[in-house]
Amino acid sequence: MTRTYVVTGSASGIGKATSELLVERGHRVVGVDLHDADVTVDLSTPTGRADLVTGVADATGGVVDAVIANAGLAAPIAATAAVNYFGTLATLEGLRPLLAGSTAPRAVATTSMASLFPPDDALLDAFLAGDEPAATARARELEAGPPEQANLIYGTAKRALARWIRRAAPSADWAGAGIPLNAIAPGVVETPMTAAFTGTEEARRAILETVPMPLNGIFGPRDAGYLLAWLTSEENAHLCGQVVFIDGGSDAVIRGDTTW
Repeated sequence: MTRTYVVTGSASGIGKATSELLVERGHRVVGVDLHDADVTVDLSTPTGRADLVTGVADATGGVVDAVIANAGLAAPIAATAAVNYFGTLATLEGLRPLLAGSTAPRAVATTSMASLFPPDDALLDAFLAGDEPAATARARELEAGPPEQANLIYGTAKRALARWIRRAAPSADWAGAGIPLNAIAPGVVETPMTAAFTGTEEARRAILETVPMPLNGIFGPRDAGYLLAWLTSEENAHLCGQVVFIDGGSDAVIRGDTTW
């Protein structure tokens, strides 16, 4: 059966690969990005987030079967905090009412294995409190600091997103409405966003020292797309609040059996 998907970050990387996969399978995709998309918006701003909802509603007639909230930045800048956390939440919450018209609604977000690294506690607290002004102020402080501080923005935003998924998924708004809400946590994926880490053999060796991926190493975006496609398919009716690490084993190496 043909389903209608909304994919943010659809112009490149995992979003593009996932959109292409879904179209190949006969589904309709409404792509959202800063450019080259059906709905062109900037998710770092409140206006862009509102325009996302309006644009998707207009494009779909108000009914969506699945939302893949994949848009994100990896740069050590304050905008990464705005897009990766608040933009993703605005996507999921803003489009949730459009899922009500589907017979098999699904939603998934893209976090990261970087959520396993130690966060900046002040930024994490601001995220989880839903305080965007405080989060922005702290992210700007980190951005202005040395690289080891600025680099905390990305992983902290992804950790906060994973925690929000865990909190929201079993709630009345999501599970209570029959909507499975989950996330994927990729390891190092070869995309334009990660070119600095994957462009040379030396760079690849260096990143794999930090992000161990014993199973087949660095992979392409379509592999993540296969997982996103299943999580948002009719087949997935019971996963709730799961953060699925597709990381070649990074989670298992870093955390071992501590999840138990």
